[in-house]
Amino acid sequence: MAHDRIEVNLPLSKVYELLSQPLLFPNFLERLDSVEKVNSQTFDFSTKIGDEEYQWTANIIDNLRNTRFAWITVRGNLNQTGTIRFTPLDNGERTLVDFSLDYRTFYGDAEGELAEFIEMCQAQLTKDLETFKSMAEADTLKDVSEAEVTPQDEVPA
Repeated sequence: MAHDRIEVNLPLSKVYELLSQPLLFPNFLERLDSVEKVNSQTFDFSTKIGDEEYQWTANIIDNLRNTRFAWITVRGNLNQTGTIRFTPLDNGERTLVDFSLDYRTFYGDAEGELAEFIEMCQAQLTKDLETFKSMAEADTLKDVSEAEVTPQDEVPA
C-alpha cells in the first residue's frame, strides 16, 4: 500500500472538491488512463500495464464532506482501494492531504509488469501528489462542475 501526505496552499473546501471527483484523477495520477462515471457512487477505471489492459469498477464507500473520501473495487481484473483524508491548516486556508492507495490482484501474487507497477506505487503516489499540488495551486485542475461545455462543431445557418 502506498501512503503519502502533502500540504496544499488552498482552502480545505477547494482541495476536497477537487480530490472527491474521481473523473479528475487521470489529470494527476499518471498511471491511471481513464475514469468514467457510471452513477453518482460508481466509476469505471482503466489503465494499461505493459501489454495488458486493466479495468475495474469502484464504488465510493465514504464521502464525509471536507473530511474523508474513500472507494473500493467491486469488480474487474485489478483491485484498487483508496482513502483520502483532509486536515485543515491555518484555520482552513491550507490543507494537509493524507492519501492512501492500494493495488492488488484478486487471485494470487502479482507477477511481471503488474508486480513492478504495484512495487512502484509509493514512489509514483509521491510524484502524483506533487503534480496535484502544482495543478491545484495554479488553478489548472478544474472542478468538473465548473468545466465549460462546448457545443460540437456547430454548423452556421
